[in-house]
Amino acid sequence: MKLTRGWGWAVPAVAAIGGILFAASAFTADGTDLRSTTTDPATLVAERADEVADLNADKASLAQDVADLRAEVNDIGVEQALDETQRLEGPAGMDPVSGPGLVVSLDDAPQSRLDEHPGVDPNLLVVHQQDIQAFVNALWAAGAKAISLQGQRLISTTGIKCVGNTVVLEGVPYSPPYRIEAVGDINMMRASLAESQSVQIYEEYVNAYDLGLSVEDSTGLDIPAYNVTPQLEYAKPLN
Repeated sequence: MKLTRGWGWAVPAVAAIGGILFAASAFTADGTDLRSTTTDPATLVAERADEVADLNADKASLAQDVADLRAEVNDIGVEQALDETQRLEGPAGMDPVSGPGLVVSLDDAPQSRLDEHPGVDPNLLVVHQQDIQAFVNALWAAGAKAISLQGQRLISTTGIKCVGNTVVLEGVPYSPPYRIEAVGDINMMRASLAESQSVQIYEEYVNAYDLGLSVEDSTGLDIPAYNVTPQLEYAKPLN
């Protein structure tokens, strides 16, 4: 029996298509099993740890390259720029600061206050981001040399965010009580807190709902350096 004319060209075409598919599969697999589904958590964690270790090694190597290049540079302008950078590290919050100052503690109202006033808005009984910011701003206004929140150094670009009943600082969530430490002139900082309208509003809720507030003098505070790489954003002109 003779093949029809249609089969005469169809068979080579199917064979060609099959060859293309096999070639594409081999190229994609690159010598590995395409159906491999390794999802063991321990293996994945170990692989990610190895990747992080490799990246840290690259980072250390690059840092050493930068240090070596700095050591080789003799250009006076570059040296002056480096000196200026080092001089500004302190004001920018990159150096630890110690000295006398104030310790401010803010806390949510006790649960019993909500039970005593079932109709009150629960949001009025917790410390919010704007409350913390009110005290921090008043301390900055008084010329505080350094401020920390929950032990983390605050700088000009630090954002304090309220997420639910916690505060997030540099990506780390914290629960109350919130401890603010500020190194500076104690009398000036106390005066600034007393004059702040935002602080006065918080004090009204302290009196009404027993929100926690404590302001204490300290003869020796140790505020750490800012340990996160600052991410600066700035405006760009339109094309």
